Amino acid sequence: MSNNLWILLAFGAYLALMMAIGVYSVKRSKTSEDYFLGGRSLSGWVAAMSAQASDMSGWLLMGLPGAIYALGTGQVWIAVGLAIGTILNWTIVSSRLRRYTERCGNSLTLPEFFENRFEDKSRVLRVASSIFIMIFFLVYTASGFSAGASLFSSVFGIDYTIALLIGAAVILIYTFLGGFLAVCWTDFVQGFMMIISLMVVPFIAIKMIGGMGETTAILNGMGIHFLDPTYSGGEKLGFIDIISQVVWGLGYFGMPHILVRFMAIKDSKEIRKSRIIAIVWVIISLSVACFLGIIGKAFFVDAPLTGNDTENVFINMITEIFSNRLGIPFIGGIILCGILAAIMSTADSQLLVTASAISEDLYKGVINKNASDKSMLRVSRIVVLVVSVIAFIIALNPDNGIMDLVSYAWSGFGSAFGPVVLMAIFWRRTTRTGAAAGMIGGGLTVILWDYIPFGGKTIADMTGLYSLAPGFAIGLILIVIVSLFTAKPSDKVLKLFDEVEKNKEF
Repeated sequence: MSNNLWILLAFGAYLALMMAIGVYSVKRSKTSEDYFLGGRSLSGWVAAMSAQASDMSGWLLMGLPGAIYALGTGQVWIAVGLAIGTILNWTIVSSRLRRYTERCGNSLTLPEFFENRFEDKSRVLRVASSIFIMIFFLVYTASGFSAGASLFSSVFGIDYTIALLIGAAVILIYTFLGGFLAVCWTDFVQGFMMIISLMVVPFIAIKMIGGMGETTAILNGMGIHFLDPTYSGGEKLGFIDIISQVVWGLGYFGMPHILVRFMAIKDSKEIRKSRIIAIVWVIISLSVACFLGIIGKAFFVDAPLTGNDTENVFINMITEIFSNRLGIPFIGGIILCGILAAIMSTADSQLLVTASAISEDLYKGVINKNASDKSMLRVSRIVVLVVSVIAFIIALNPDNGIMDLVSYAWSGFGSAFGPVVLMAIFWRRTTRTGAAAGMIGGGLTVILWDYIPFGGKTIADMTGLYSLAPGFAIGLILIVIVSLFTAKPSDKVLKLFDEVEKNKEF
């Protein structure tokens, strides 16, 4: 039996399990609250693993190792920023957001929470946040589809478009069927698959190279700059370069697919458990992913990867180790499922949050306020299908790097929602108008910074500064200034804030 056939069998078994979870979850998704939040019933382990698996995506096992392989350890600052952001998000945001969303009309989505939190009768916050979710998640979902296509194409040598179609179809099926519970339970399994893959491969690779001593000797022979975190691609990193990487951590405060996990956790005991599990998981996974990019440089010293192939360094290592050298391709296929898990665990979450923004926040919130649960579920599944098709079209270009697509979406969410989430749960004086100004100002700053050229160059190209930094800062400043110059919130809004502030059981 050929190596590819063994790997295909491993993939088939794994994908069958994911779809079985989706089918099982159909029976438990009878209402919109079930479909979008799983009835707020997540255990600590499921919430933590689902949040982190949906967070890291194919970027963790392809984008980050690929960046370090290609440019050196100067790319580790992104991982540092993300680790800090994860710790802060779970420590200061998770519990307060969980209890606030439940007290604010049992809000099922982030846009609904914004509307209820600020008593926004104009629906500006709900509509604006839903639009930003649609824009940025289309790009984010496309990055997941693109990563999946790269995986299938690299392993099986099939056409990129066919590979893209296969990956998108599987993700669509179980998200379409089971909703939030299907996504969370598949993410729970996928989180373990990711960490197992990360822990096994680098150490086998080191042994095959000849041990840590030989690996270190090879890396040292490449020159000091590769192992120097103050250099990237042979160029000395400046202050702006490092800030642009570390600032990625701010994005966590505005990630709908992560924040919704906080909203769905069962109770205070489970939140405390989730916090520990998630922080340990992210520190281990980010550290090993960076290590993987470094080891890959030594492993492929005789046949270096170039161009977009650098993002496939982990895939190529697995194939070389288990298929070509050890002759156990089925085990290699199981390990490769860890990469597939990373890709699927984020794309499914993005599809679901986009569906909730359109069906719950636009359709029911604005168009048809009396929509039944049955019609809501139908609309949600139609939206999942439509969003998948559009993301598929965006991902059709194989030259769109995974890292680039993720960075655009990450910056957009962090800037549009991050400042609003923080000020909504921590600053009593925040007003509806201030929140709207911050959200719109932050989101538009990213679009202006990254996409609008001036004299043939975007501001991002001219400054070298990651758009999340100015977007987040402008959003935060606008919230404070506009809130201070507009009427204070109503007594009802202030009373609710004080009640949530006093109830610190989580």
